[in-house]
Amino acid sequence: MNPLRKLAGQTAIYGLPTIVGRLLNYLLVPLYTRAFVPAEYGVVTEMYAYVAFLFIILTYGMETAYFRFASTQQGKGPVFGTALLSLAFTSTIFVLAGFSLAAPLSGWLGYQNHPEYVRWFALIIATDAITTIPYASLRLQNKPLRFAFVKIANISVNIGLNLFFIVLCPYVLSHYNQGVFYQFIDGIYNPAIGVGYIFISNLLASLVTFAMLLPDMIRQIKRPDLKILKQMLAYAWPLLIFGLAGTINETFDRIILKHLLPGDTDVMAQLGIYGANYKVSILMTLFIQTYRYAAEPFFFAHAGETNAKETYARLMHYFIIICLLIFLAVTLFLKDVLIFIGPAYREGAPVIPILLLANLFLGVFYNLSVWFKLTDQTRKGALISLAGAAVTLILNLVLIPVMGYMGAAWATFVCYAFMMLISYWWGQRYYPVNYHLKAALGYFVLALVLYACSRWLSPLHGSLYYLINGGLLLIFVSWVFFKEIKPLRQGTGHQ
Repeated sequence: MNPLRKLAGQTAIYGLPTIVGRLLNYLLVPLYTRAFVPAEYGVVTEMYAYVAFLFIILTYGMETAYFRFASTQQGKGPVFGTALLSLAFTSTIFVLAGFSLAAPLSGWLGYQNHPEYVRWFALIIATDAITTIPYASLRLQNKPLRFAFVKIANISVNIGLNLFFIVLCPYVLSHYNQGVFYQFIDGIYNPAIGVGYIFISNLLASLVTFAMLLPDMIRQIKRPDLKILKQMLAYAWPLLIFGLAGTINETFDRIILKHLLPGDTDVMAQLGIYGANYKVSILMTLFIQTYRYAAEPFFFAHAGETNAKETYARLMHYFIIICLLIFLAVTLFLKDVLIFIGPAYREGAPVIPILLLANLFLGVFYNLSVWFKLTDQTRKGALISLAGAAVTLILNLVLIPVMGYMGAAWATFVCYAFMMLISYWWGQRYYPVNYHLKAALGYFVLALVLYACSRWLSPLHGSLYYLINGGLLLIFVSWVFFKEIKPLRQGTGHQ
């Protein structure tokens, strides 16, 4: 079977639960941005920024290390049990520390009245960290349907509980005053918890996922091997640095934003506005994440083939085209996309095109990262991410006090562009791949020109707005058709 078709098929299956889940979770954003004021949603934005950072620490590169070692002959040995028990041990310590230090940590975060936030998130992060290995095992064994089933169950529980706590419970209490169902709701629901119900829903969904994957863990686990563990940790620790630096690039702006804005600013409201608009770039991050789910094991599995480098180049080429199509679809019809967030949040819309392009650069960087993963030079990947983190830190410190959250968006843009360029330059020295740069640059310029035309015509309204922007999108699609699809049908396209 054509390896690209196989990857596309697996990306679709792996991506189905992620796409559906993220889209449904995205549909929760209109709920959050209408049920909670920007300052309250700012709490959600900040807490999940910390979660992303701590999750990288608690998984410390073991997922990729598992792929690396389980793909070899050692995969027939205790690699699964070694990785799983290692994460279980460190996660248990993390939970104990989180429960013991909940009060001082919540005070340091500025939520001294809510130490339960720390306890809930300690459990969320720990259970999610442990389940990364059984999830990775399903991907390595090419069991995308089982993977999708568990993911969809997690998503369904999370969304269902959000709707229950944020919509149904307040409705029942405000419209009824008697009955068995009313008494049940009155007994379990506390309006004072507020945004905390978002966190509770996440926790319960994570516990359900853990329970569903527990039989997989029990069935596959074998006695851990300390020799293999040392080898895995040696391979993984640069990936931990890589991941931490990457998370700084992705989330540091939302962590530091409230500390750098001028004192007369409603900092939590600004954080909430920025976080809500950050969510609008969901379609780009959705595609990148689903692509990564299937691409990482694909890269390792095809590394030994004679045409592997050309395959990687073609993947990059089509990846860029799809990302640019997503960029145009969102930005050309941004007025419609903004309906999904509350009116109080829409002033932050100018960050969306910047963040979409930034995530495109990040996706290209993920494609380029094949060179240091396949050559076991993960330390160099860590150095690139550390350099990107330095760019992020410096630009956030300089730009946020002057430009507010727009400065944070531009810092993200510059950081990912920098990492992409450095990784390409360095990778060509150690693992040269003949990427289709000229074609990619042509598509990129065309997309920017079409976006600029749309901005110039932005005062248009009604049917003319849809006609013009639809026409601009059709120009890009037509160009792709004549450059890619038509030559393929004629047998003269990329081989």
